[in-house]
Amino acid sequence: MEKTPRGTSVGVDDPYAFAGVCDHCTDDGRCRYAFERPDADPAFARPDADPAFARERAAEEYACPVHDPDREETPADCPHFRSRNRDRECVRCGLEEKRLAHDDERPLLEEHHLSYADGSGSASEGADAEAEADELSHEITVYLCRWCHAKVHSSWARITDDVTPEPEAVAELEGRRGREQEELGFESAAERYDTDE
Repeated sequence: MEKTPRGTSVGVDDPYAFAGVCDHCTDDGRCRYAFERPDADPAFARPDADPAFARERAAEEYACPVHDPDREETPADCPHFRSRNRDRECVRCGLEEKRLAHDDERPLLEEHHLSYADGSGSASEGADAEAEADELSHEITVYLCRWCHAKVHSSWARITDDVTPEPEAVAELEGRRGREQEELGFESAAERYDTDE
């Protein structure tokens, strides 16, 4: 199972199995990363620019290198692949997020990184190899509820486990729903301010 740099589990063997469409891929299958970071004057280039990658994509009309199903490349082959899940529910137990406006309570869901350093390393050893191993290879994230997140990191729990939300999680969700219903309920000014006095 994949590990974080701290040695805890991320809950999957293959993070790319949970990766969706690349965040840089537009609706028509073009690479926004290469288009926004062109090979321009180095004095004005963005710090995360990749001129060689931008030239390669420009030669192919900025086509995403992994979007086309006829191509052999996989998301792991693209140096700038990034996939962040936007669904606001726990991918493990299905608990939905419930946020209340003007409320600073801790969210029910937390972003969980599946992709960390690939750990493949190289023949070289020392500080450079360790620094390289601490970098994210690709950013692949999903949402987990707080309870599932803790289980995945502190045990051998897997994201694919068939589980239901924890009772504490359901109680917290229902408490938030109840407060939301109270806010939506109608209360006349006479009832609110008790004008009988």
